[in-house]
Amino acid sequence: MRSQRILQCIASIVALAAGVAKAEMPAGAASPGAAGQGELPIRKVVLFSSGVGYFEHTGRVTDDATIELRFKTNQINDLLKSLVLEDMDGGRVGTVVYPSQDPIAKTLRSFQVDISANPSLGELLNQLRGANVSVEVHGRQLEGTILGVEQKKTIVGKDNTITVWVLNLISGGSIRSVSLEDVQNLELQDEELQAELARALAALAQARDQDKKPVTIEFTGQGERRVRLAYVVETPIWKTSYRLIMPPSDGAPAKLQGWAIIENQTDSDWKNIQLSLVSGRPISFVQNLYQPLYIPRPTVQPQLYASLTPQTYEAGIDWDKLGTVALPFTPATTMWTEAHSARLESMLIPGVPSEIRLQKGWAAGVPPIMNPLDATASVAAAAAAGDIGELFQYVVGDVSLPRHKSAMIPIVTDDIEVTRVSIYNQSVLAKHPLNGARMKNTTGKHLLHGPITVFDDHAYAGDARIDNLPPDQERLLSYAIDLQVRVDATKNETTHTIQTVKIAKGVMQIFRKYVHEQEYLIKNESDRDKIILVEHHLRPGWELVDSPKPIETTETLYRFENIVSAGETSKLAVKQEKVQAESIRLLNNDVGSWLIFTQTNAIPEKVRVALSKAIALKNKADDTQREVRDTKSRIASITSEQSRIRSNMGAVRQNSDYYNRLMKKLDDQESQIEQLQAVLAELEETYQQQRKAFEDYLSELEVG
Repeated sequence: MRSQRILQCIASIVALAAGVAKAEMPAGAASPGAAGQGELPIRKVVLFSSGVGYFEHTGRVTDDATIELRFKTNQINDLLKSLVLEDMDGGRVGTVVYPSQDPIAKTLRSFQVDISANPSLGELLNQLRGANVSVEVHGRQLEGTILGVEQKKTIVGKDNTITVWVLNLISGGSIRSVSLEDVQNLELQDEELQAELARALAALAQARDQDKKPVTIEFTGQGERRVRLAYVVETPIWKTSYRLIMPPSDGAPAKLQGWAIIENQTDSDWKNIQLSLVSGRPISFVQNLYQPLYIPRPTVQPQLYASLTPQTYEAGIDWDKLGTVALPFTPATTMWTEAHSARLESMLIPGVPSEIRLQKGWAAGVPPIMNPLDATASVAAAAAAGDIGELFQYVVGDVSLPRHKSAMIPIVTDDIEVTRVSIYNQSVLAKHPLNGARMKNTTGKHLLHGPITVFDDHAYAGDARIDNLPPDQERLLSYAIDLQVRVDATKNETTHTIQTVKIAKGVMQIFRKYVHEQEYLIKNESDRDKIILVEHHLRPGWELVDSPKPIETTETLYRFENIVSAGETSKLAVKQEKVQAESIRLLNNDVGSWLIFTQTNAIPEKVRVALSKAIALKNKADDTQREVRDTKSRIASITSEQSRIRSNMGAVRQNSDYYNRLMKKLDDQESQIEQLQAVLAELEETYQQQRKAFEDYLSELEVG
């Protein structure tokens, strides 16, 4: 019961809001074609393969007129960015009006009744404190002023409590409390407050309507005039599909049929429009121009007793000395009309002398209806134009397509040059090539990328795809597996040999030659000769040697052409090689690894002799170094023995026979150490000389 009563209250408020909203609907909001209005049907559509479309409307208006067009909400940003307008017969473009898209929360908070947070009935009535209302409770009518709404706990049963909303009214000098559960109907007595609540609800309803937005365009002038407008909005990309009918015999032309697939996703029927399909990708983006943006502003405190700061002023223009104003109108941009004079007069700054003369560059006239749209002819601001690049377009006249329908339009029906081939690529299919064709675009048209359905001998043969194909360029396409040709590409090996060695300033450079060989055995089991294109992987840095010349080379592969007779087998051998250098610093390397180079006949003899001499010098120095280590080891051993003798001498009585014996042995060891130290010094000096001789020899060695 409580929910039903609350719904009844809300229903009465919504009904009230609907009535007010209906009353506030402008009386002159007529649809296109009504009295005082104009109708601008779509006359020209240009679809780009980048997902945008250019739409141009053309029509007639009389005197001061208003045109209303409806757009989807997500199209408004594109419209505000690209809309151009032209009043062609002396009129002027006025204001373009569209519904604002202020954030709904900000809009709702601007009303006296804030419903942005979806308030409950109690919270809503609490905002209406001080308002006069009429409340029906159990069939009795109460009138009063809302004092407030509060929550109270009510005992239910023995131990349970519930919270209920209570409306407090001031009526006849007394305060009455009414439970909202008992309220059957509630009416606002304040008409201004009723209208405010209705406007808030209408704003909320409009915010939900994100589908269509009306855009109203005003044209000002006298008599009947032609007007145009154009804009760019997002559209589905137009696509192409092709049919390739293979020639019945070699040398005969093939037939190519191309279809453009288009979609009319607008809310307007296309009736006898001029349709252009452009194969190009102009840069396009979406910027949020529709939703109002608010920038926080700083709060400035007043400066009391502050001195004035120095002011700066811009320079002025002496109009009396300005003279004649030349305006650069050319036939390529517009024809001069009286509308231009009116437009330019409206641009003059108030106070400028009227003697300023305008040079009329061309005779009066009106451009024909199919001239390119001049977006600057009747708008106060001038527009800049520039090249958009070289694009190719298909123009189709008198196209009719209902809204939200799609269509296929034939755009190519030409002979085309085609050569039958079989294309083999081991990474695609190891045993068989693919049936294909080399197609040269002899249509004179730019063929947009798309699928190709191939028909051969009046039967379906397979599907293929092509990339964008400008005129006179060639592309390969494949559409089926050629089971009549077998390929064996299992013979595949890579070898390497040392080619030569060079030595310079202690660095040895070893040049190794790597050779990769691939052999293809191609067997044609059909009853006719076939052209086999073999695609072979191109190794970066490798050179093609002792191989047939490829007919084509791409960034990643070679293409070799083989003509294989019916029932015959052909062999294609492809060899690639590269020479790779490796550097070794000889001073930091073990001479044992050099021996292989002294025994390799591919290395020049003088290099082998030089390496042998270097090895001998290094071995001689290494032998001396080993003697140095052995001598140091003997000295260390004797020194350790002397420590043991001195320890024993401290444990026996002096002048004893054993003490004297140890003393003599210690003296002999001292003599040995002195002799070994002399030998060690001589060996170390010899090693340094030998090491220097070895290093000097390598640093000065240049041979190869």
